[in-house]
Amino acid sequence: MFSKLFGKKEQPKKPQAPEIMGLYLGGSFQIDPLKLKILEPQLIIDGAASHHLIQAVGEVNLDTGGKILRYYTDDDAFLQVVLDGGDTENHITDVKLWYFYETTTVGSDSQWQQLIKTQISQPQYELEGHQFHRVWNAVGESSPPVAMTEKTYEEDGDISETDQFVMLYERELDANNIETLMVVGEEKVIKQNLDRCLVLSTGFNIQPSDIQING
Repeated sequence: MFSKLFGKKEQPKKPQAPEIMGLYLGGSFQIDPLKLKILEPQLIIDGAASHHLIQAVGEVNLDTGGKILRYYTDDDAFLQVVLDGGDTENHITDVKLWYFYETTTVGSDSQWQQLIKTQISQPQYELEGHQFHRVWNAVGESSPPVAMTEKTYEEDGDISETDQFVMLYERELDANNIETLMVVGEEKVIKQNLDRCLVLSTGFNIQPSDIQING
């Protein structure tokens, strides 16, 4: 009422970062320390933290109608939740904890084109002497990386978008566990300039019972 009398316009509300499983921007969670202790010796990562503070949230809407939510933490990690057919916990099909392994700047357009055409998607990908096998295989000789756009919500209110070209790889561990490698070409506009990089991350499966929400 008073805004109408004095001509003050109400400020539009900024979009809110998505939430699921009690995970939200600024919140925190804990991964079962025993699971980490048992699994980590088999993984490429070293020194994984049990406690995580969520500092940013990413959202990817897939062409298939599914969705990927990523909760980026203070330990160079992100908890990824994949949903199919809806936005509730009943629609969750996969949960993984990922750790960033390496980020490399792509300096030229020719390097970027070569990356997209031949480097991101290969039948096998070697990392620290381990052979990972491609997960997403297309019919025919070529299996191009999957294109997606991630919208990222920061704690300070900033919202940005990044185009990504993604391929997944896996290798078997003991006790029917797997380690997953994600190879991503990222492209983002920063001050009217294209910022491009190659990002490698490794991850492993998480069960709901492995996660404790701290608030």
